[in-house]
Amino acid sequence: MRKAVAVPLSLLGAGVAGLAYASIVERNWFKLRRFDVPVLAPGQRPLRILHLSDLHLTPGRRMLIDWVRSLGDLEPDLVVNTGDSIAHPEAVPALLHALEPLLSRPGLFVYGSNDLYAPIPKNPLRYLWRSSKGIHSRKVTSLPWEELGAGMEAAGWLDMNNATARIKAGDRDIAVAGIHDSHIDRDRYELIAGPAPADADLRLGIMHSPEPRNMTKFAADGYQLLLAGHTHGGQICVPFYGALVTNCGIDRARAKGLSRHDSSWLHVSAGLGTSPYSPARFSCHPEASLLTLTPRRSP
Repeated sequence: MRKAVAVPLSLLGAGVAGLAYASIVERNWFKLRRFDVPVLAPGQRPLRILHLSDLHLTPGRRMLIDWVRSLGDLEPDLVVNTGDSIAHPEAVPALLHALEPLLSRPGLFVYGSNDLYAPIPKNPLRYLWRSSKGIHSRKVTSLPWEELGAGMEAAGWLDMNNATARIKAGDRDIAVAGIHDSHIDRDRYELIAGPAPADADLRLGIMHSPEPRNMTKFAADGYQLLLAGHTHGGQICVPFYGALVTNCGIDRARAKGLSRHDSSWLHVSAGLGTSPYSPARFSCHPEASLLTLTPRRSP
C-alpha cells in the first residue's frame, strides 16, 4: 500500500512545487533582453528602442510596476508599447505611474484586445487546440481603453491604431505605421496601406498580434522593422522545446525574440504579464526588450 501511494504523492509534490515556482518565482522574475538589429543605413549612429508589451496590469502588482519604472534609467531613444497593457478597470493610474519615467521619451502605442475587454475565467488548456480569437464577442467594451490612450497621448506618445505618422527620436526621422488588434478583427491595414516613405531614417511597423498576413503587407510596403507582442512567448514552455502554442497565426519558432519576415526584421515580445486567471509562467520569463538598431552591412 505504501509503495502504491508513494509515486502519486511524489508527483503531487513535484506538481505543487512547479506551480509555486511558475506563479510566484518566474512570473515575477523580470528580465531585460537585448538585441542588435542591423537595419539602419550605413554610417548612421545606433538608435535604441525599448519594446514593452502585455503588462496585463492590475493595481496591486507592485513588483511589476517598480521594475517597469526602473527602465527609465535606460534612457531609450524611443519607447514602443504593443498593447494588452491593463487587466483591471482601475489599472490606468497604476500603468501611468509605472510608465512615468519613460513618458518623457518619444513613444508609440497600439491596443490589444485586453485593453478593451476585461479578462474572463477560462480553461488555459483550451489554447492547446484553439486560439482565443473570437471569445471577445461582447458588444460593449469593459475596460477604460479611452482613458488609457488619453493618458499616454497627454505625455506625447502617438496612438498608432490603424494610423501612420512621422516621429523624431533624437535626430532621427522615423516613419511609423500601426494597426489595431487583429485578434479582435479591429485591424484595418487598408487605412495605412502604401509604400513607406523612402526618405525616413527608419520605417517601423507596429501591431499587437503578429499575424503573418499583416506582417507580409508591412514588409511589402517597405517597413524595415516590425514589433509585436500578444504571444506571451508561449507563457508555459517546455525546456529545450519552446512554446507549445502562440495563440495566433505565427509559428512557434518565432513566438518571441528577433527573426526575419520576408525583407523585414521582426521582434515579438514575450511580454511582462499574464492574465489574472492564469498567473503563471514556466521557462518563459516576463520581459522587456532593448533593441539597438545598428547600420546594416554594405553589399
